Formats: sequence, C-alpha cells, structure tokens
Amino acid sequence: MSAYLQHIETIVPEYSYTQEYARERMKGLIEDPKLKRLAHAIYRRSGIERRHTVYDDFVEGVEGKLFRVDEEGQLHEPTTQERNDLYSHSAKKLAVQLSRNLFEKVEGYAPSDVTHIVFASCTGFCNPGPEYYVIRELGLPQSVERYTIGFMGCYAAFPALRMAKQFCEADPSAVVLVICLELCSLHLQIDDSPDTLLANSLFADGAAATLVTTREPAADKPAFRLDGLSSALIPSGEQEMAWDIGNNGFNIVLSSYVPDVIAANLDDILRDVLLREELRLEDITEWAIHPGGRAILDKVVDSLGLPADSQEAARKVLNDYGNMSSATILFVLKEMLNQPATGGKTFAVAFGPGLAVETAVLQRLGVSVSESSEKPDALASPEEVTDESEEESEAVKPAGV
Repeated sequence: MSAYLQHIETIVPEYSYTQEYARERMKGLIEDPKLKRLAHAIYRRSGIERRHTVYDDFVEGVEGKLFRVDEEGQLHEPTTQERNDLYSHSAKKLAVQLSRNLFEKVEGYAPSDVTHIVFASCTGFCNPGPEYYVIRELGLPQSVERYTIGFMGCYAAFPALRMAKQFCEADPSAVVLVICLELCSLHLQIDDSPDTLLANSLFADGAAATLVTTREPAADKPAFRLDGLSSALIPSGEQEMAWDIGNNGFNIVLSSYVPDVIAANLDDILRDVLLREELRLEDITEWAIHPGGRAILDKVVDSLGLPADSQEAARKVLNDYGNMSSATILFVLKEMLNQPATGGKTFAVAFGPGLAVETAVLQRLGVSVSESSEKPDALASPEEVTDESEEESEAVKPAGV
C-alpha cells in the first residue's frame, strides 16, 4: 500500500531581518576583538540572506520584548518560561493558519476528512498543543487521533512521515495531517562561545505541513510517493551536537566539526539505504539534503560526488529562511516540486542530535520531462574526503551545520 504526500504548505512569521543586520547586532554584544572577527566570519559565510522570527526584538527601531535593556544599558535575557510562553501563543496561531492555507490549496480534501494529526516540534511545549487548536478552529472531527513528536531536532519530519505512512498502511482510508513547526529564534543565547555564535547565525522560525494518504494524486499534480524511510546513527558525533533545557532557553552544543563527521559517514549510510530499497545509485535523480548550514551542503555534495547544482532548492531555502529545524526539509521538498524534473527517485536526508541521520526515498510524480541532469558515476569513499584550505585563520574559521 503506497502513501503519498498530497501537498506541502509552508509558512513563516511576519517579522524578519537580514543576516547582515543580525551580524552587526551580534558583534555589538561582543567585547573580545577575536570573537568579533569570528562572529563576522561565521555570519558572512552562512549562506543565509534573511531569517524570520515570531518576535520583533531585532527589527530596526523597535524596543525588544524578550531581550530587554535596562536603564543602565545592560541586556537581560528572557527566562525559559518567558520564551516558552511566547512559543505557546505563537505556535497555536501559526499552526492554525498553516493548516487553513493547506486546505485552501490541496485538491480533493477537506478538514473533515482528517483522521490523524502528527505534530513535530523541538522548540517549545504546551498542552493542549497547537494541533488541538487546529482541530477546534478548522472544524476537524473531534475523534481525530493526535500524536506529538517532541524534541528530536532537525530530522523530526522523517519520523513524522514514517508514522503517517504506517497509519495509512494500517488503514487505507486514513488522512494524516503532518505539521512540523519550529520557533528556533526563541532560544537565541547571548554569550560568546563558538557553539552559541554558530547556532545564533543559523536558526530561524518556520512551519510546514503536508497531507499523507493512500489516494494517488492526479497525473499532472507534482507530488511525492513515500517509498521508504530509514534511520541511522553516527556515534562518533554524539558529543558534536546536543540539545538540552537551561534556565535561559534551550542550550545547544553545535560543533564546527559536524559537517566533517556527516560527510565522512554518509557514504556508508547511503549504500545501506540503496541496498535496503533495492536501488542503484543511478536510480536517484534528485537529492534533498537538509540545509543545516552552507558547510553541510558543501561537504555532502563533495563527499558523494554530486553535481554542483544538485542542491539549488536546499541552498535557496537556506538563503531565504535559514535553518528552521524539522520544518526545513519540507520547505526543500516543496521547492523541488516547483521545479522541472525528470522523474525517478529522490533521496532526502536530515541530521540531528546524536548524531542521528534520517533518510527517505521518494518517487517524483506529475513531473515534466526535461534533460537528464548529470549523475555521479560513483560514491566517494570517506578516505577521499579532504579539507579545503580557508582564507581565514583557524582562530576565525567558520563552519555551519
């Protein structure tokens, strides 16, 4: 029994700022000249032009709501409760509007058809959750089954899709609404550690949703069939990426070595997935890599020997929105559906704390025929991955995830 992504809808909050503006604001909070140079380099090389947020603290000329400055000019960071209160308020509104937009655009489905909701988020907690208000505000049946996938990180869209696929396989009449909603900007930390500087330069707010059902989409409708999902771990990267709860928001460990760890191990993970799905490398015609940062995209493209233009969709999402954690890969897949393609299989992958790697093999449907793009002849082995020289010294060498 096949499961299909009927439509992908995305949304971002109303407030936004350029990366250049964020860079200068962050540098203004740092006293050490060496760390100022590091922050400048990290932001400049991020591959990000603009990011969105649910609060207006970083809009020019607006007095902050969360990050307040006292009469003596001292910046006070919000507590975890203050950050989470804003999550609770904003996530409900975004989830409802996102779902409403989805049903206005998807063909052949109404809110009353939904049987399950799978909600994924790692940036806040509230109960009743945002999915409760989707049911109430859009008039979904009160019998809808609700499930929350919490605190998994950037790869959570794939466990959410796996759960949706399993519901559809168990009940062919199931209509599963999957929502990935992340308000990463709420956990901005004001300190000068390299991990914090890197995280502050990357993360942003956004949400994405899709309907997963067994009904095959119309022949001319761009869509994905969800063929297979796989999980893997890279234990050597456990200390390089982590996420816990502190008194002033959520604390992230985000090493600049993460792109190298991923690149050195993804080759073997891909081989295992291809073997499990009984595919050859040449069967993969499109690659959807979670744009955790510019360095991850660069390292993965190099390590797998992919064409330089294979990540146009991912780089566009990174440029326009930054890293929105679990919602990001759905933004990428939506962008791909808007582009011409040759059909065939799409290999999608995302990464998160652990280091955990989640992958999906999807079949492109409803595509226009175009010239076949260049395919890699072979996968590069981990031994072939080499570090490129950088203009910056090691003291200010930026990397992103």
